[in-house]
Amino acid sequence: MHDEMAWVITDGKAGMEVQCLGVAEALGLRPVIKRVVLRPPWRLVSPYIRVRLDRCAAPTGDPVSPPWPDIVIATGRQSIAPALAARRGSRGRCFLVQLQNPVIAPRHFDLIAVPEHDRLRGGNVVTTVGAPNRVTRARLDEAAARHGARLEALPRPRVAVLVGGGNSAYRLSEARMAAIADAVAAMARNEGAGLMVTASRRTGPANEATLRSRLAGLPAEIWDGTGDNPYFAYLALADVVLVTVDSINMVSEAATTGTPVMTLDLDGGSAKFARFHGNLRGRGVTRPFTGRLERWAYQPLADAAKVADEVRRRLAVRQAGAGAIPD
Repeated sequence: MHDEMAWVITDGKAGMEVQCLGVAEALGLRPVIKRVVLRPPWRLVSPYIRVRLDRCAAPTGDPVSPPWPDIVIATGRQSIAPALAARRGSRGRCFLVQLQNPVIAPRHFDLIAVPEHDRLRGGNVVTTVGAPNRVTRARLDEAAARHGARLEALPRPRVAVLVGGGNSAYRLSEARMAAIADAVAAMARNEGAGLMVTASRRTGPANEATLRSRLAGLPAEIWDGTGDNPYFAYLALADVVLVTVDSINMVSEAATTGTPVMTLDLDGGSAKFARFHGNLRGRGVTRPFTGRLERWAYQPLADAAKVADEVRRRLAVRQAGAGAIPD
């Protein structure tokens, strides 16, 4: 599919964009990234109330205009009006893929991909176990080669520690951060482990300071957010991954590696997250971290590849002129 022109449309949130890029890369595409902004009040009511894009699009976002692409991969509520505009403008030629539940009728899209913990189902809906992502063997190997000389100095077992933070479902207090850091530190001392630690923007400066102070003196690299991001190298070189439960993206990325993934609980939760984590544990993909490392084998996630395969199948049917896509 290398000859097709493709767009990725999001509101610019990194976690959303990475899912679309994962699918695009699995299709062998090099998409143009469109980060869109809707004017108020349309950003609040889209896509429930839809108006022409030229009325609701803010000039601070990337333009959505001809020439129209062959494929659009979009996610997030703000992406829906621009994605539908591309489909209308191309007179239906543009194949429209929406990741996550668009909250409007599935008939507006050629394909919708939702995680299994979402309730949406339909003839043009494909389900994934987690979030599509950019983790591939080639990307992991390349990152390991770039950072390996430095990280090989850490003792084994090497443990990647991926820390998120508060969101609409979870809270990461300083007390909880201290408890997690102390548990990780005790494990590292007891098992002689080397730590590769990275925090997210949601972790916050105070929690990062707590993390650093509680892990001081241990064989650990704690990324400070500057220079070449070692995230994929940490995933590539880890013997076990510890990841906080708040990020479906981070858990999914870790579970795409095939490396044992142990989850670190935060305060709070939601029914959606409970279904997601319950599904992964039921499949034997993840286990909760209880203070000691465990090793096991599981079938790695391959959600980006699954969505890409379904796009190829449906495009082949369309191009063959077979009419309706079979369920």
